[in-house]
Amino acid sequence: MMLKLKINLFTLLLLCVTIANAQTNTYKFKRSITGVNSVWHKMALPNDLYKKANAGFEDLRIFGINGKDTLEVPYLLKQRADKVTTNDIAFKQINQSTNPNGYYYTFQSPGINLINQINLAFKQENFDWKVNLEGSNDNKEWFSLLTDYRILSIKNNDTDYHFTKLNFPDSKYQYFRIAVKSPVQPELLEAKISKTDTVKGTYQEVKYQSFDLKNDVSKKETIINVTLANPVPLSNLRLNAQSDFDFYRSIKIEYATDGFKTDKGIQYNYANLYEGTISSLEEPAFNFANTITSRLKITIQNNDNKPLRLNTLQLKGNIYEIIARFDEPKDEYALYYGNEKATGPLYEIEKFESKIPNNLTSVNIGTEQRNPAYSIKTEKPLFENKAWLWVLMAVIIALLGWFSFKMLRN
Repeated sequence: MMLKLKINLFTLLLLCVTIANAQTNTYKFKRSITGVNSVWHKMALPNDLYKKANAGFEDLRIFGINGKDTLEVPYLLKQRADKVTTNDIAFKQINQSTNPNGYYYTFQSPGINLINQINLAFKQENFDWKVNLEGSNDNKEWFSLLTDYRILSIKNNDTDYHFTKLNFPDSKYQYFRIAVKSPVQPELLEAKISKTDTVKGTYQEVKYQSFDLKNDVSKKETIINVTLANPVPLSNLRLNAQSDFDFYRSIKIEYATDGFKTDKGIQYNYANLYEGTISSLEEPAFNFANTITSRLKITIQNNDNKPLRLNTLQLKGNIYEIIARFDEPKDEYALYYGNEKATGPLYEIEKFESKIPNNLTSVNIGTEQRNPAYSIKTEKPLFENKAWLWVLMAVIIALLGWFSFKMLRN
């Protein structure tokens, strides 16, 4: 009786383990999650996870195990990029005048508004002017906001570049006056006055492994290849570019999607991240969609100009963060990944994100381990089985003998 009871308990335990493994056995890797003590938590994905997880993170799963029960934990995957909002402010032009110091344009708002940006548009396509900007609340006493601020526009067969955005600290005035120092009458088409706010995202600095610069004289371009130790998210690049003179040049940033071996070594396929202009008038910082990669290629078109002095760059990427709901905080939890055939999960919490608490505590994701429950069997092709090959050969020989016998009789 006692022996039978032990056998039944062992069978039940084996069944529980089998049921638990059935949900996790398609994932190659797991990482323990510790510190769960409430329902809602957040956790940042470790950098060394990206090279093993699927590119779109479809295979990320969190499972909690309590004896025979395996519970899938719903989660949201977030990346905290800068959030920029621009609100246009109603202004009307009330005056336009000129004197030996320049051409003046005065704007008035119905109320006193906080602004920090004015976008100018001119009919002229080629100019290089200096601008002064002042603010006033009575149209009599003026306060300086910008002095000798340079605006520029160049349009020809090789270049289409303009920098006509006035950026300045938050200012609260009812009147704004722009003075353009120009040898000719500027033809102002539009002045778009606005307030821009930026909610800073969550970034981490990324160290690169190598920085290889080449000036190609035949193509009149500078190429920089940047290699990272592992694939990580990247969304911002700042380049230390210097020259003895003002410059504006086309720049293209690409990332390696894959590589392949050739007689000349490993070659890479690239996809676009950013195309624009690097200029002495603007900060040499470029933002693009958060992209996981381990290799960048930066191309600067020099045309007939002397190459820029480029020696260092800074890289940043948005951190991927999981927000998860742990319905049973006392269970043992782990993050699973490494399933190439997995499809992205669909959780209801995505529809009720506004009800998730704002201040979440972080839990820890442990080091990577091989998932002991992983048991995907690779089926061998039918004809790799020797028994099938012998059967097939026997059938072929029998058919050949039968046809030969039939031919001899005829």
